[in-house]
Amino acid sequence: MNKMSKIVSALLLVSTIAVAAPTNETLVTVNGKAITQTDVDSALMNATQGRFNQVPEDKQAEFRKQVLEQLIAKELVFEDAKKTGILKSKDFIDEYAKVQERVKEDLAIQVWQKRELDKVVISPKETEDYYNNNKEEFNEKESVHARHILLKTEEDAKAVIVDMKDLKGDALKDKFIELAKSKSTGPTGPKGGDLGFFTKGQMVPEFNEKVFSMNIGTITTEPVKTQFGFHVIYLEEKKPEKIRAFAEVKEFIEQRLKLEKFKTVVKDKMENLRKQATIK
Repeated sequence: MNKMSKIVSALLLVSTIAVAAPTNETLVTVNGKAITQTDVDSALMNATQGRFNQVPEDKQAEFRKQVLEQLIAKELVFEDAKKTGILKSKDFIDEYAKVQERVKEDLAIQVWQKRELDKVVISPKETEDYYNNNKEEFNEKESVHARHILLKTEEDAKAVIVDMKDLKGDALKDKFIELAKSKSTGPTGPKGGDLGFFTKGQMVPEFNEKVFSMNIGTITTEPVKTQFGFHVIYLEEKKPEKIRAFAEVKEFIEQRLKLEKFKTVVKDKMENLRKQATIK
């Protein structure tokens, strides 16, 4: 990658602590300074790069406590730094000036990028033409919404099927969910065996082949054997393969085209700026 490409890519790219009343905002105060739920949430999202919801539930409370303690410690240290004259020291003043300069440069570049991006206009015709010429991008594969009951033996699976053989409609679905909760050995058992929607190829071959051949509102009449055990399957819904409507993807297309055009604009802009600059 040459220097110009790199530039374009870069552009795109313990004191008095009083526990407060249990409200949705202030969690604690440190020498009168409030630490709020918002402060903790923000720190959690930064620490997990926006993936705090993916942290196991049994660890979330402990993580929150650790972050709160860290925020308290920061306030304590900052207070002591002020008291001991750190903010007036030469070391602090010199480093603070460097930080300010870095922030000024980064912020100026962000504002510059936004202004250049805002100038880019995508016409309705460009958006429609892209959709009409690239419909394969907006193809949604056939998908199914299924439930299953996973059992260790074929005999157990057959017994479950017998329990439901005379049922239809809502009675069948309700019974299936009940049996999934009480008998399934799989992780979806507590959710009534719900697997949600999935497309062909997402499940193991034996399961995949069977479920896509079923009729809505029915169960398998024979257990389906896979590497995990024996499955009894209930097909809840089917969505046929389709092309998403233009109205559904219009905004996505506009943003994609705008960013592509923006890259070209920035490249041209950078070439002009290089010609005007003194680079040794």
